[in-house]
Amino acid sequence: MNQDYIQPHPWSLIEEGFGKERVKSSESLFSIGNGAMGQRANFEESYSGPTFQGSYIAGVYYPDKTRVGWWKNGYPEYFAKVLNAPNWIGIDVDINGTPLDLATCSNIKSFRRELNMKEGWYQRSFTATTPNNIELEVVATRFLSLSHDELGAIKFEITPVNSNASIVFKPYIDAGITNEDSNWDDKFWNTTDISVAKNRAFIESHTMKTNFKVCTFMQAQLVYNDTFKTSPDSEDKEELSIGFEFAQKVKKGKTVRLIKFGGYTIDRNHEPNQLTEAANNVLGQVSSLGFDGLLEEQKKAWAQIWEMSDIAIDGDIKAQQGIRFNIFQLNQTYTGTDSRLNIGPKGFTGEKYGGSTYWDTEAYCLQFYMATKNQEVARKLLKYRYNHLEKAIENADKLGFKNGAALYPMVTMNGEECHNEWEITFEEIHRNGAIAYAIYNYTRYTEDYSYVPEMGLEVLIGIARFWQQRVNWSENRKKYVMLGVTGPNEYENNVNNNWYTNYIAKWCLEYALEQLEFVLQNHPADYKRIIEKTKLTNDETGLWKKVAAHMYFPYSEEHGVYLQQDGFLDKDLVRVADLDKKERPINQHWSWDRILRSPYIKQADTLQGFYFFEDHFTEQELEKHFDFYEPFTVHESSLSPCVHSVQAAKLDRMEQAYTFYLRTSRLDLDDYNKEVEEGLHITSMAGTWMSIVEGFGGMRVKGEKLCFAPKIPEQWEKYSFKINFRDRILKATVTQEGADFDIDTGEPLEILVNEKPITLSA
Repeated sequence: MNQDYIQPHPWSLIEEGFGKERVKSSESLFSIGNGAMGQRANFEESYSGPTFQGSYIAGVYYPDKTRVGWWKNGYPEYFAKVLNAPNWIGIDVDINGTPLDLATCSNIKSFRRELNMKEGWYQRSFTATTPNNIELEVVATRFLSLSHDELGAIKFEITPVNSNASIVFKPYIDAGITNEDSNWDDKFWNTTDISVAKNRAFIESHTMKTNFKVCTFMQAQLVYNDTFKTSPDSEDKEELSIGFEFAQKVKKGKTVRLIKFGGYTIDRNHEPNQLTEAANNVLGQVSSLGFDGLLEEQKKAWAQIWEMSDIAIDGDIKAQQGIRFNIFQLNQTYTGTDSRLNIGPKGFTGEKYGGSTYWDTEAYCLQFYMATKNQEVARKLLKYRYNHLEKAIENADKLGFKNGAALYPMVTMNGEECHNEWEITFEEIHRNGAIAYAIYNYTRYTEDYSYVPEMGLEVLIGIARFWQQRVNWSENRKKYVMLGVTGPNEYENNVNNNWYTNYIAKWCLEYALEQLEFVLQNHPADYKRIIEKTKLTNDETGLWKKVAAHMYFPYSEEHGVYLQQDGFLDKDLVRVADLDKKERPINQHWSWDRILRSPYIKQADTLQGFYFFEDHFTEQELEKHFDFYEPFTVHESSLSPCVHSVQAAKLDRMEQAYTFYLRTSRLDLDDYNKEVEEGLHITSMAGTWMSIVEGFGGMRVKGEKLCFAPKIPEQWEKYSFKINFRDRILKATVTQEGADFDIDTGEPLEILVNEKPITLSA
């Protein structure tokens, strides 16, 4: 049974009624972010019930020492923890001397949360009775500013309902926080200075080991009867925290408000010794705007984002809510303004997985940002990997690869591998292929070929060198084989000749050779520079050709399909439909040994190759492989349903495609995997966008042309989306009767719709 307490709404997440058992799930679902920082939807006031406190700063991490029973050569020395940052949202409240705490209140009525995705704000409201019998109405509204991305704002309103009340607000900032998932219970933060200036407070601290310097700041003021109180009555300074007190006698039925601004200035953007000054400047810039002025700016900023990235669906409110939730969270996580940042799998909603980037960025997210923003944003994601090339070469060197071979990390913050499971760290090497594929995908979509000579070719050479060294010649097969790998299906470890890994390795070698020739012909000066820098020889490229031409691919003549890996047919091939439903998900009911011996596929593996390299295979081949592998797929990875949705739509199996779409779009909203309290699945949310645009819309780039093969689920009346294709904004609208395509401005654009050419004019 999936959770179903989130109310269907086209533009908002709404929770009605207070349930202690779902507080942590809601803290994830109602999370907010602005690309530079983010936070779970924790209560501002103290809460003594189960809660998962979390505030996060983009790019700030701690290298938590690896915890393993014994050491293996090449093993990462640390796991990069996404750090729980100092907390600035806290506002303790006393009512006639008794703390406001929903865990101890009675008669909690009208409890409501709303995450307004259209305008970018979060609000919580309730009526409750405190242990000393004061009934209160509370409304707390907050947002993280897109216009001023170091700043967030809170408006906390209290109205006594049944009597007059003495109310004391205690806004504070606190650097004495910990992570939920520390390996060794290390101290992650060191506080160096706490200071106060009137109604502003500042805590300067730095991370241990990595030495990121951060100033956490706040400004608070009280508003009652249209009177602003900007000087606190007192302050409470402790070793790791600083708080103010604002006391106010409030008449029954009257409302008192605390307005609090807070946030972080960090040494990535400012001089390390000027962080408090920078925080003062931020507060100075926004103080005249006030909460309401900042909120108006926020609404305009989100309107601009939605103008380009919205997908509108008529006739299916749950599907509409799902896609907008996914698009909203992607835009909260990464705005594309800083090439030093990337898209973490939990974004700003939790600490699980660690690291700021996985192969998810290149395999799933690039398309979304490329099409809904502009090619510069996508280029920054590629530049991020180029900036880490030297670290990728070091990662490969630690594992014994030489001569500039590059192995990009499975999990990273700064380019170093920091994943701590050997079967993934050492063996899930297909991630290298996704990096190369992203370069291909970017140049194909944008026609920006400048990235390859400037940066991309060096990346491709490092990756090709890795693949050439990773295979070995099998005298028995008279082919090159790849032993001891883990494919995208992590329910199979240490297998030989994973088809997807072998196929993408062959493709990478061929693509690197193609791009070498392209740069030689079109950018000879860059070619000369790169050859001198990498010391690439003809003997080496000759070996790449040989490996690509003689790569081994396991194949079943009986079934007419490529095998996921050697020995797949030796398994007990019981389909997922025949499993006992009480044993699902298998990763929560079976031993790891049993999973590894089973035929069950966590996510698209062979079918991931058919998704990437669709043009290499016929539709009949796709159908055969889909029919063979999908029945064994348990979809226990967030990255699985989207690929299957795209392929089911291509095969015109719209009911199946729609079911997969709902699963990917509502994965967290309906908590399919029973783990949403740990945080959201941010990177898979780009797969939801793919399911509609590439799946139902059938969007592809073939040759120089943008192509569509539009279809629509029978549950929908209409859907529409926009994409930015080579600086032209195209809008597609699909109904049960047909499809319309328009461009707003620019030169005419010829597209293919169901393989027929159509010219669009502004």
